[in-house]
Amino acid sequence: MEPLTEPEIRAAFVNRTKGEAKRLHVPRDLAERPWTDLDFLGWRDPQAPDRAYLVAPLDDGLAGVALRSPAAMPGRARSSMCSVCLTTHTGGVSLMVAPKAGKAGQQGNSVGVYLCTDLACSLYVRGLRSAGPGARLHESLTLEEKIQRTMDQVTAFVGQVRAG
Repeated sequence: MEPLTEPEIRAAFVNRTKGEAKRLHVPRDLAERPWTDLDFLGWRDPQAPDRAYLVAPLDDGLAGVALRSPAAMPGRARSSMCSVCLTTHTGGVSLMVAPKAGKAGQQGNSVGVYLCTDLACSLYVRGLRSAGPGARLHESLTLEEKIQRTMDQVTAFVGQVRAG
């Protein structure tokens, strides 16, 4: 992925107004991000832990999605699989919900996806971050095929958000 600037990130959001995108928290460490190892930029809002954001380079340009995740449920952590990168985590996968774009989102319609809570799917796929023993299933796919599958999942999710 090519490095992104703050204005590019803010302009990419498909399910936020320009005013909302202008006010959202953008990471301050953009220069330190491992851009060559990222397929999409994902981050949690440090001032609102239930908010997360994803910006992906798609065939028709950048697309950003604002997400919400429910508060953590007390009790035993369950093992779950991210539906984007297929990494299994114990307590490290969250249901992320995005309001749909346009009028549908204004009416409360949303779409959800199970994602790595830290949104580091690209790093898990490449083996640069570990979720623990057995977190990645053994697959005969090449790294390039795993990366393509991850981006296909992200593209499909963003398409559902856009389909307001």
